[in-house]
Amino acid sequence: MSDGAFRPTRAMVLAAGLGKRMRPLTATTPKPLIEVARRSLIDYSFDRLVEAGVTEATVNVHYLADLVEVHVLRRPDLKVTISDERRQLLDTGGGIAAALPTLGDEPFYLLNSDSFWLEGVRPNLSILAEGFDAERMDGLLLLATTVGSSGYDGRGDFLFDGRGMLTRRKPPAIAPFAYAGAAILHPRLFAGAPEGPFSLNVLFDRALEAGRLFGVRMEGTWLHVGTPAAIREAERTILASAA
Repeated sequence: MSDGAFRPTRAMVLAAGLGKRMRPLTATTPKPLIEVARRSLIDYSFDRLVEAGVTEATVNVHYLADLVEVHVLRRPDLKVTISDERRQLLDTGGGIAAALPTLGDEPFYLLNSDSFWLEGVRPNLSILAEGFDAERMDGLLLLATTVGSSGYDGRGDFLFDGRGMLTRRKPPAIAPFAYAGAAILHPRLFAGAPEGPFSLNVLFDRALEAGRLFGVRMEGTWLHVGTPAAIREAERTILASAA
């Protein structure tokens, strides 16, 4: 466990996906700009980053890229850099690898733009920062319980022990925790990474084998917004939390 002195000031926000499961809404609106409770998904991500003290964010763009770019560059409280994937969609791993020059040499936050959360007692990005140990870890993932999350219908991703070390779910088994789309990653995770498009799971699996991928349990409620129906569920959850 770290002493809490280090806090990432840079972040990568993944916003280049096609949003196929969100059709027909994504026929004209890129998924990061889909609104939940009158606020775009990517602005929820930005809000959490600003609250955590992040000052610079890199956003990758591909599908309906102009709309995403115009929106994110209007953000007044973050310096936003665009990582342009208009010519080729690079997938999660390739997209981050291409953006590394903008992220520096220090560990950085990673957020997916299609999920966010209602905070619990402690802010979840602070939980990540407090748990990250750069000497032992190449990555620390925020994990949500599959039971009680909004909009998630999968079978889970990971199990983890008292030290936070992760084990992947082995099909057809069910795992109690899902990756909540937020992490702290060290740039060395990408050493020797493939060129071109590749999934971040390639590097996660390599780090798992080396014993350098860990997880922490999030507080609050995870809102996974992958389909139109999940938008309605997320809005009901937000409304109930405010009651």
